Amino acid sequence: MALLQIAEPGQSTVPHQHRLAVGIDLGTTHSLVATVRDGLPRVLPDADGARLLPSVVRYGADGSVVVGAGARAALAHDPANTIASVKRLMGRGLADVAVQPAYRLLDGAGMVQIATAGGAKSPVEVSADILRALRERAEAALGGELLGAVVTVPAYFDEAQREATKAAARLAGIEVLRLLAEPTAAALAYGLDRASEGLYAVYDLGGGTFDISVLRLTGGVFEVLAVSGDAALGGDDFDHALAVWLAEQAGLPEPDAAQRQALLGIARAAKEALSERAEVPVIHALPGGVALDVTVRRGQFEALVADLVARTLPPVRRALRDAGIEPPDIDGVVLVGGATRMPAIRAAVEGFFGRPPLTDLDPDAVVAVGAALQADALAGNRSDDWLLLDVIPLSLGIETLGGLAEKIIPRNSTLPVARAQDFTTFRDGQTAIAIQVLQGERERADQCRALARFELRGIPPMPAGLARVRVTFQVDADGLLRVGALEQTSGVAAEVSVKPAFGLDEATIAAMLADARAHVADDADERRLRELTVEGERLLLASAAAFEADGERLLGGTERAAILAAMDTLRTALGEATVEAIRSAMEGLDAATAEFAARRMDSAVHQALAGQHLSALP
Repeated sequence: MALLQIAEPGQSTVPHQHRLAVGIDLGTTHSLVATVRDGLPRVLPDADGARLLPSVVRYGADGSVVVGAGARAALAHDPANTIASVKRLMGRGLADVAVQPAYRLLDGAGMVQIATAGGAKSPVEVSADILRALRERAEAALGGELLGAVVTVPAYFDEAQREATKAAARLAGIEVLRLLAEPTAAALAYGLDRASEGLYAVYDLGGGTFDISVLRLTGGVFEVLAVSGDAALGGDDFDHALAVWLAEQAGLPEPDAAQRQALLGIARAAKEALSERAEVPVIHALPGGVALDVTVRRGQFEALVADLVARTLPPVRRALRDAGIEPPDIDGVVLVGGATRMPAIRAAVEGFFGRPPLTDLDPDAVVAVGAALQADALAGNRSDDWLLLDVIPLSLGIETLGGLAEKIIPRNSTLPVARAQDFTTFRDGQTAIAIQVLQGERERADQCRALARFELRGIPPMPAGLARVRVTFQVDADGLLRVGALEQTSGVAAEVSVKPAFGLDEATIAAMLADARAHVADDADERRLRELTVEGERLLLASAAAFEADGERLLGGTERAAILAAMDTLRTALGEATVEAIRSAMEGLDAATAEFAARRMDSAVHQALAGQHLSALP
């Protein structure tokens, strides 16, 4: 008698056809890969049992590529060819780099390049080498080829940085099942592991970025309410602050590249030790024969980095404000990232929220574990009995007449999202429009970041305001954007996948939100002025066209003079650019042309009915 197979609940319906999928945490300092085996997530170690892969790559003149611990060991003696913290360069241009690393940067087309003995490398290529090492580790451990991976990114990564991460994965031979925000992955791991419900804040301080997310966990639904962060703040900055101090103690106000790398490594080790001890002796021989012999006390270190700790709190306040909640409303704070082991960080979090943070999950592994759970579901190995609702970090829209930014998708909208808005033409007979895609929070287009530009041509010529152009924004679950435009009477259409050349730096992101809040009233006034200016120009154009067509036929000399005077008044008001003057001039022109408009209407009706018998009318 044949036996019927019954799959274990939550597992593949064909157990022997388990699909190999992993979650990857591509980190600034370390990277990890995790998977789900027998229903349980676990981080995959390398052949030596190490779970953390240092995110460091060394390139040799012979074409050799070393990734991980071997590359990190070369940081001090070969800093020019050993690339660390490359995540901070993803999607960035040379002008976006605030701190010059030990290796040499080149100004590439759209994205910064790195000069190495093996040739110029982009951050995408370096990241691909790290991802390739993780893929090979996973395939060796799992005994087969991967179906795909969920790769995590900081919540505050913009369009360019997400695209760069996805490109790196493709270059490494990895099919990206989804890009997942790191705090969301951490909440997923925590929520499923602890069956937690309520409002949670995920405080994610990694090696190169800081993110804060506020999530609601209810009945298997993971809903991101708001995100904020600092895209250029992380554990590396704490290391750098301590390294500068150590250089001063060693009498090296301007260390060379090799000495800087050695000092950074020493500072990182001392920082990690100070998380467990009150003081750490630092005795090293630096390159160049310089001796370093000093004791670092925790209080000294915390004084050096106090401003960095403080920099994490404004984004936390912003995220709570966007979510419409106060610190006491939070049921728990999940810490993510190795830098959150610092006692100063934990004290700052506890002081802000009035409760100790949750520390029972490994902050290094929790993101990879959450990504592995999502990858397992997307691969079809388990029923997806939970739902992720992520958000977009910055508003998206287009530039409209007058240089205004019209927001179509506001920030913190749940992903995936699609929204459309109708626009029209400004001039009679207009047959094309240019669409500039923007990202940012201000009211003026030149105060936002331009992401892409495309044109819609072939619009049928018609009077201004009659064309109906529907602009549609679609952002997928990975946070990647596609914009389309359709003229609805003719069906002509155009679209663009937004793949910007490089990303927003931290200062730009922070300024977008800070400026938007600081200039709310000013922006509103300026928007009213620009909208009224556009309306006044349209009225002036329409009045001039009507006057030219019928002024001599339908108006007397005095009437014509009055209308011309009202038009001149409006032109002057538009030059003065004040709301009161423009509104008053528009009202004056409306009054001056009211009788003219009525006569034109009567004339049009008379012409339309001329020669027709009354019985023929409907």
